[in-house]
Amino acid sequence: MGDQQQTRGSGGGSRGSKVYRALADRIRSGELESGVRVREQDIAASLGVSRTPVREAFARLQERGLLETTSEGLAVAKLSRTQVMELYALRAKLEGAAAAFAAENASPSDVASIRHAALAFAAQSRAPDIARANTLFHEAIYEAAHNRYLMRMLEDLNDSLALLPDTTFSVPGRADAAKTEHEAIISAIENRDPVGAEQAACLHIQHALEGRLTLLYSVKTSGQGR
Repeated sequence: MGDQQQTRGSGGGSRGSKVYRALADRIRSGELESGVRVREQDIAASLGVSRTPVREAFARLQERGLLETTSEGLAVAKLSRTQVMELYALRAKLEGAAAAFAAENASPSDVASIRHAALAFAAQSRAPDIARANTLFHEAIYEAAHNRYLMRMLEDLNDSLALLPDTTFSVPGRADAAKTEHEAIISAIENRDPVGAEQAACLHIQHALEGRLTLLYSVKTSGQGR
């Protein structure tokens, strides 16, 4: 993942990449929520940098769809339902590819890492902790895929997914279902079955989308009831 900073070279470009990564991480953590306005001077002060790398990072964040222009200035983007569907469609393809590559390329230690991540996921009980453990599970698969270009694409995709509020693991039954889905992915990887691993991963993301749509439409319904 560090390749992106290295390819930008030294100087302002490198600092711009670091600011981009810092802001993307703040979006992922929920520190910067959708709709929140961002100002160059505030970000520069909080990160201890000049406004030039912040400006570069803002341009990159806009290009990636993480920031959008509003009547009041730049703000963290809000995703439409159409964008959510598009993101999950691509996510299914990329997660499927990662699982397939992992089935082909994973070392015994890679498989052990994936298995350990799955156990850590199963041990969690709070939705935010489950979501974090799920991220680690998927990242273990990305590492096992041993494809740096796919890793970059997944990183960009997951930055965009960070714009989504809440977690699908707040949907009743989603966490338990995910445990079974994780096991299917791991079994296919352990059995060196790339087709089965890809199918299991795609099905996992399909079910995650169903959970996301449940959240989106429950928000819509609750809003209409006020």
